[in-house]
Amino acid sequence: MDYSLEYNSERTTLIIPEYGRHIQKLVNHCLQLPTPEERNIMARAIVDVMGNLQPHLRDVPDFKHKLWDQLFIMSDFKLDVDSPYEKPERTELEAKPEPLEYPKLASKYRFYGHNIQTMIDTALTWEAGEAREALYVVIANHMKKCYLNWNKDTVDDAVIFEHLLELSNGQIDLQNTDETLSEFKELMKKRKNKPSGKPSGKQKSNKKKQHK
Repeated sequence: MDYSLEYNSERTTLIIPEYGRHIQKLVNHCLQLPTPEERNIMARAIVDVMGNLQPHLRDVPDFKHKLWDQLFIMSDFKLDVDSPYEKPERTELEAKPEPLEYPKLASKYRFYGHNIQTMIDTALTWEAGEAREALYVVIANHMKKCYLNWNKDTVDDAVIFEHLLELSNGQIDLQNTDETLSEFKELMKKRKNKPSGKPSGKQKSNKKKQHK
């Protein structure tokens, strides 16, 4: 192996930079060994060194398998050794994953968040009655608060009712009812006045009087 002085401009790009240039040189040297026995011995030694350089990955499932895969990757898939695992194929590692399909409604009304859809689906499982109707209004109010947090402007209740109808696949229709949603100030006030769990100054003073 040649360990003569090298300039950065003359060095080749590392395939897996986190292992450093010396490991890459060991892999390159292993490729040049003439016999399978020599290559197998050196390949196992390189994998052991790679494992010592990545101790935080020891709890990862198939840790050794990952190291051998990385060894073949650093050899540009040219290393001919007896691996305890199936040799990875270049085409498999370079294959692009299939694009994820995002729900159309979720992407259309992102400002409502994912929990709204869960709340709607849950409400639809409730038994028909006043409790379920009241939950519909709670959900609509929460949607209005989310909308105003996103838009920082006014919004007509009819818009919220229309979105709720769409998100519930036409099953929750508040458009032809007399329901009126809370005003922006009231919605924000509810959030600001949420109990913190800590006693107020008056509560502290009353407790002191009781102990006297």
